[in-house]
Amino acid sequence: MKLTGQIVLPDRVVSGEVVFDEAGIRSVTPRPDAGRRFILPGFIDGHVHGGDGADTMDGLAAIHRLSRFHLTHGTTTILPTTITSPWREVMDALRAVAEACNAPPGNGPVIHGAHLEGPFVSPHKLGAQPPFAIPPTPDRVEEALETGIVRVVTLAPELDHADTAMRRFAQAGVRVSLGHTVVGYEETEQAICRVCAAGGTIGATHLFNAMAPIQSRNPGPVTALMCSDAGYAEMIFDTHHVHPATFRLASRVMGERLLFVTDAMRGTGQPEGPSQLGGQDVVIRDGAVRLSDGTLAGSVLTLDVALRNAVTVGGVSLPAASRLTSTSPAAYLGLHDRGRIAPGLRADLVVMDEGFEVVEVFVGGERVDC
Repeated sequence: MKLTGQIVLPDRVVSGEVVFDEAGIRSVTPRPDAGRRFILPGFIDGHVHGGDGADTMDGLAAIHRLSRFHLTHGTTTILPTTITSPWREVMDALRAVAEACNAPPGNGPVIHGAHLEGPFVSPHKLGAQPPFAIPPTPDRVEEALETGIVRVVTLAPELDHADTAMRRFAQAGVRVSLGHTVVGYEETEQAICRVCAAGGTIGATHLFNAMAPIQSRNPGPVTALMCSDAGYAEMIFDTHHVHPATFRLASRVMGERLLFVTDAMRGTGQPEGPSQLGGQDVVIRDGAVRLSDGTLAGSVLTLDVALRNAVTVGGVSLPAASRLTSTSPAAYLGLHDRGRIAPGLRADLVVMDEGFEVVEVFVGGERVDC
């Protein structure tokens, strides 16, 4: 199979042809008359709770439904994400993600594993997480790891047992993402060093949100995370969670260590109005999701919208936006077979028109219905 168009590479856009099959990308060849549509690497969403009325916590059928929904917006690799809930419910959700990995949805993206966001978060920085925060005790950590499905864990470093948990997750190859935390600069630096010393990869859950802000004499966790050469950071770039100027600052400082996620909830793709998040009533209005007290509660973002935002209001080039949705998430998750368009890599591809709207999606070289 072949596609012609403007091929988006990590550092430039070239007019050309991509030849591929189920085994992967065979060749990328310049071609001056290739047309005006854009060919990008498939998007990778490492933090997504739901979409199209479905939520990860609802079980297997819901995981399939939300995954297929995000595929239509260009997401070819996805990590269904839990929310802070009673521990038994969290474990049930992890097992459902494991089942979904073993029996992936037809016409769906690759389900790479789960992001365990909650319940190992601070009860004093829940954001829109329900009030079921608990410490990451060794038995809970081992129970989660036994599912074989956790790829990322959000963890507040100040919790009891957090030091041991961070080391254990890191040693197991799980990305440790600091978030929903009240720690400051020094404690964040210590957590970064602890994870790196254990051979792990450190990240930040939705940078700037559910953590202390940067202040002149109190730099906070954001400064430690942005200045760490080893750390990655998620960002929800719906322009509600993060202002475009704040995005530009983080992008200039972090470069390829910054990556986009959606943090999408079940109401994504649904009409505005009342919805639910973790058993809590929320309202979707003007593109934002909020609790009754006005707290932002997840998002209704999709990664194609995040990419458009990066180009139109974020002021970055299309290759830079593609790195945020594909290349950097792949690097963070250790997925070296995707995230770029190059011979030998997976043929996970997104075709967009001149307005950056998705028109075709390919997963593993096969075209899927959008």
